[in-house]
Amino acid sequence: MGRTIHFVSLGCAKNRVDTEVMLGVSDGAGWDFVDDPSDAETIVVNTCGFIGPAKKESIDTILDMVQWKTAGRCEKLVVAGCLAQRYVTQLAVEMPEVDHFLGSSDMLRLREVLDDRAGRILVGDPASWIIGADDPRRLTQRGHSAFVKIAEGCNRTCSFCAIPGIRGKQRSRSIEDITREVTSLVAAGVVEICLVSQDTIAWGRDLSDRPTLAELTARLADVPGLRWLRLHYLYPEALSEPLVELLAEHPVVLPYVDMPLQHASDAVLRRMRRGHGGSRIRDLVSRLRNRIPDLVFRTTFLVGHPGESETDFDELLDLVRWAQFDHVGAFVYSHEEGTAAGSMKDLVPARTARSRAGRLMTAQRRISRARQRSRVGQEFEVLVEGVSEEHELLLDGRWWGQAPDVDGKIILANGTARPGELRRALITQAADYDLVADLLAPDGLHDAPPVHA
Repeated sequence: MGRTIHFVSLGCAKNRVDTEVMLGVSDGAGWDFVDDPSDAETIVVNTCGFIGPAKKESIDTILDMVQWKTAGRCEKLVVAGCLAQRYVTQLAVEMPEVDHFLGSSDMLRLREVLDDRAGRILVGDPASWIIGADDPRRLTQRGHSAFVKIAEGCNRTCSFCAIPGIRGKQRSRSIEDITREVTSLVAAGVVEICLVSQDTIAWGRDLSDRPTLAELTARLADVPGLRWLRLHYLYPEALSEPLVELLAEHPVVLPYVDMPLQHASDAVLRRMRRGHGGSRIRDLVSRLRNRIPDLVFRTTFLVGHPGESETDFDELLDLVRWAQFDHVGAFVYSHEEGTAAGSMKDLVPARTARSRAGRLMTAQRRISRARQRSRVGQEFEVLVEGVSEEHELLLDGRWWGQAPDVDGKIILANGTARPGELRRALITQAADYDLVADLLAPDGLHDAPPVHA
């Protein structure tokens, strides 16, 4: 066994990709990953610095890892990612236990740390790097699924968002580079690709030949062996007709739209600098529902933005009840320095904002429960992820309407299968967010129950 390393990855799927790159770097340097931080000679915490709760989680995790410098084998504690990019000067003073800091674009410089040739602070220009097909990477997703980051940074000016300052302006990868990575991943056994970036709908606009997201999607969907292609983080603007056609008709492009709408009130959307109003959101939702059969719609909302009134929030509740979204996430506004909203004065009391988030999710839970129950008795193609976290005789999986990590799962209570298999399954029970199903044999009958070894 070589030298040992442990990783903690916090935050979004884009951060997970960065962690996977650092895993690839450590593999190339001959280090062995260990699950238990107490066994690690180097510990890397890839942080999130987007909003207050994420920053707190990052700091708490760093402090938790510090203990292994005395109670375990840890010789180096490395803090990477968005929190380090945003607050490195402060962190370097307040956390003397941290041996090295890597910024949001410094993942490849972990090799310098591992080779004992790095200074303490390796935080560079956030716009200096984006993953490429030739960069090292080790996947961490279950069930032969992988996130693929198609762009980095963002050119939007949303009032509440600190990401452009942390990650820089948008940099899109070329179609050729992305296709090479996807082709390589599929050749290695990946069956589901989830495209991610900060602003996926804007992919390609910064490239000289201005390719479109529809062109990229069509190219990737035709990679031999790819079974599911999923699009995340589509900004709520009019989707092009070619892209809508792909979502509606291509057998590999899942009819799944992940579009953070943020709010429904014209007044709040204006203060958020979103560039549109509530009527356009309703028109967009109606168009997608009408054009894409069996559409599954995921969205997120931000409650408690400065100036949000009870009337504004009621408009948001009305949208949720009208649209009947499949999956919804709610976030409470975080007052962040360096953002336009950070200088606004008419703050919503934190208690009020938390209450509104709870009310929104209560309304959505009822919608989700009804939609889940409507699927009982239906058959779906399910991606098997592996042994269930619930019991060793069960399997976990997802139907195409469930994205990894965020949309719940299907517990497969009958039958046997290997991780990465796509199998037909009959839904037998429904909870608010998860489903229970039986795997079906090729003849359509119920599969034999698993046998305990």
